[in-house]
Amino acid sequence: MKRLELSPRLRMVASLIPAGARLADVGTDHAYLPVALILEGKIPWAVAADLRRGPLDRARATVRQYGLTGRTAFRLCNGLTGIRPDEVDAVAIAGMGGETIAAILSAAPWTRERDVPLILQPMSSMPDLRGWLQAGGYKIVEERLAREGDTLYTAFMVRAGEMGPLAPAELWAGKNSPAPLRGEWLDRWMARIRRAAEGVAQSKGEEAMARSRELEAVLDGLMDMKKEWEQWQT
Repeated sequence: MKRLELSPRLRMVASLIPAGARLADVGTDHAYLPVALILEGKIPWAVAADLRRGPLDRARATVRQYGLTGRTAFRLCNGLTGIRPDEVDAVAIAGMGGETIAAILSAAPWTRERDVPLILQPMSSMPDLRGWLQAGGYKIVEERLAREGDTLYTAFMVRAGEMGPLAPAELWAGKNSPAPLRGEWLDRWMARIRRAAEGVAQSKGEEAMARSRELEAVLDGLMDMKKEWEQWQT
């Protein structure tokens, strides 16, 4: 049987997708994720959706190459606008900014109403996305990390439901865990917050002072999580 090897980032996303689900892959590009999962027998069928015709044409080519014509539908649409709620059992949105992911879900309230498993892999604006999920009736069930080259990526498994308040550091780096990559993940966020704090320190005024206090709270929380992670490793 043919097999399609996924990158570490997409393999992390694939690991969170429920077995047997009809998958909507939003922003599918080459359709590597749904094709790999169908070949492995993890899912029976998928919708590959993309906003642009070029990526969707590449997705069709991948599906033909692996002999899966008829097991993948294609939709040229913005987010989930071209997908019916009764067509899918799970949604993957990978490789987009956190604000874009939030906008896609905001336009598809059925994902919350039907408690559809959402596998989200944001590339930026992670604090904004976590905050939006918390306020919007979603809960992050699990987060995972993967390394690809010099970059660390995270992916969330999200369901409908109430999520307890996230501390400032958790909005940035997610809930703490003993995962092997977690220490490096926290180090990178601490370095980023320190750089941001240094930039704010050059400014004056009430707004700058408030931002400085906010960043200090985030950094303190990240340092506490790093200590907790180090204890777990021993």
